[in-house]
Amino acid sequence: MEKKSAFVAIIGRPSVGKSTLLNKMCGEKVAIVSSVPQTTRNAIKGIVNREEGQLVFIDTPGRHSSEKKMNKKLLEVSSRALAESDLVLYMLDASRAPGPEEEEIAVLLKPLTQKTVIAVNKIDMANIDTSIINGFINNWFTENVFSNKIHLISANTGEGIENLLNVLFEMAPEGQPLYDADYYTDQETGFRIAEIIREQAINRLRQELPHSLYVDIADMEFRDNGAKLWVRAFIIVERESQKGMVVGKGGEMIKKIRLAALKDLKRIFDWKIDLDLRVKTGKDWRHNDYTLHKIIDR
Repeated sequence: MEKKSAFVAIIGRPSVGKSTLLNKMCGEKVAIVSSVPQTTRNAIKGIVNREEGQLVFIDTPGRHSSEKKMNKKLLEVSSRALAESDLVLYMLDASRAPGPEEEEIAVLLKPLTQKTVIAVNKIDMANIDTSIINGFINNWFTENVFSNKIHLISANTGEGIENLLNVLFEMAPEGQPLYDADYYTDQETGFRIAEIIREQAINRLRQELPHSLYVDIADMEFRDNGAKLWVRAFIIVERESQKGMVVGKGGEMIKKIRLAALKDLKRIFDWKIDLDLRVKTGKDWRHNDYTLHKIIDR
């Protein structure tokens, strides 16, 4: 039987659970997860290999209407992934009623209904009523097109995900795998390390600095005959006054971020990581075209 192969763009508004679903489907930590909306800033690839073939999922930034320069860049990442993919996985949140952002996504996807599958996430939460979501779907998409392509899932527990994958593999075109069978992502080492550090930072500073930081890997070097990877990384904030928040009293906060990041990195990489983590200012970096290109378009 001919193998199946496809790129699948995961589209949805912020905090719908796209990254959590990607990690669950891949069985590994591919994308960082946070309660902060629009944590994902890049097109993150996660690879699912099965007997039927290979699906390469592209986790995209949550689509949110805003005229801010950074948000426009994030929308570009999402739109590019959508245009380049064979299939679309449209995620909705069962715990939130659809609003204007959901309608904008529906308009975007309506011409792509033949290659779109819908996943309604967070059905494991208490007192969930899917009737509002179902009404929205029926209002925007014809029932015959989406027959057997609407799935109730929980990215946290895994409920409904196997059926979702089965449908996506059925819809995928025939083709050879795009990556070797032992790959679950194509991310470079430096990018993965930066993302893990950023996750630990924003999860500890989400009240103070939800979007005002990024991580720059300044240098990496293998030592001890390749047994250890030394990394110097900087958490970049927008203003001098924010540096103290990241460092914390007596350096306590940055120590917590560093140790938590190392704990996660130990699970991902075979070699030991020696992390030199510092903080510096990149004044108003969210308004700098060069910086946005550097951290988003990679």
